[in-house]
Amino acid sequence: MTGAASGTQRGWNDSLPPEKAYKARPYLSRDKRSAEQDKAAGGRHCRAVPLGDGSHARGSIQLRLFRRTRRVRAYLRWSSNGETREQYVGEVHEATRKANLALAWAKAREAGKVVDEPLPPNSKASSVSVRAAMTANKGKDTKPELALRTAMYRRGLRYRVGIRPLPELRRTADVVFPKARVAVFVDGCFWHGCPDHYRPAKRSGEGWSQKIKDNKDRDAATTLALEARGWAVLRFWEHEDLELAAERVQTVVEERRS
Repeated sequence: MTGAASGTQRGWNDSLPPEKAYKARPYLSRDKRSAEQDKAAGGRHCRAVPLGDGSHARGSIQLRLFRRTRRVRAYLRWSSNGETREQYVGEVHEATRKANLALAWAKAREAGKVVDEPLPPNSKASSVSVRAAMTANKGKDTKPELALRTAMYRRGLRYRVGIRPLPELRRTADVVFPKARVAVFVDGCFWHGCPDHYRPAKRSGEGWSQKIKDNKDRDAATTLALEARGWAVLRFWEHEDLELAAERVQTVVEERRS
């Protein structure tokens, strides 16, 4: 089922839509529900609902099943002055909730109901997408780091987090196996200059380019210093398959322990 891309109304004429087309997974935490909306909208910065006075609220999409008509309808919801408000977005007809959320966000944007969150006046970022990438990179305990640590823990690996592999070297690794002498780093695409996803900032571009270059030089120097002292250094980009990364870490750690 391809939805409304062809301009025709489609739906489920002979039976109710499957639950996977509209129903959220039970017991999702607030963070995971928000992450689901972010991904469907194209990023958290894409969920801004104009309030008419120059301010914005963060919206979310709710999918509702209407059993009598066998249709799934999407509503944009947000909070203003302590009250929850909503607007009808349209019918959605895709086979999965993920696809229907993405379709609903696209409809809301096309209708002007949502816009990109505006840049603060003092922001150095060249666009809201660049600013989102910059602000998403925390110093530690990022989502990719937590995902990798969870995957390693499931494999029976035990490790230390956020320590210096060598006390005299002022470099902190994300995950450290002291006895096996393995240091693991999860590098953010923006701050570490990922060749696939890094996009140079247009505003103050020279300054940002130098900052990213300094970070890459520091990463290379850290790897060389640790390897010179007999450590194995594993680096993964935040966008990589972290289950495969955990498998790689397990292989290296077990080899060095044996």
